[in-house]
Amino acid sequence: MPLQDWSESTLIAEMNDEPMFSEDFDALMTRLESTDGDTPDVIVNLLDVSRLNSSNLSQLLRLRKILMGRDRRLRICSVGGSVWKVFLVTGLDQLFSFTDDVATSLASLQIESPRE
Repeated sequence: MPLQDWSESTLIAEMNDEPMFSEDFDALMTRLESTDGDTPDVIVNLLDVSRLNSSNLSQLLRLRKILMGRDRRLRICSVGGSVWKVFLVTGLDQLFSFTDDVATSLASLQIESPRE
């Protein structure tokens, strides 16, 4: 299962290359739409993703917009070299928050001041 509840307030999404990326993302969005009450912070793990296309970037931007609108946080982690180049070339490296791995993402969410 690509989605893992780390806690009531944090969801980890393990993404894969296309065509699974879109399916994994759809599962994530369905999950966020079905949450009753509090939307969790989301960690998107790109460890198994070797390339991103424009549709994938659009999906990540849509996720960011939804989470920001709900006052929630997004971390993207485990970004490989070729995927990182896409973020750099598009300038999206300035828009998203990146960490090295899931553990670092979890720590950064815990260290950051809590939402009210």
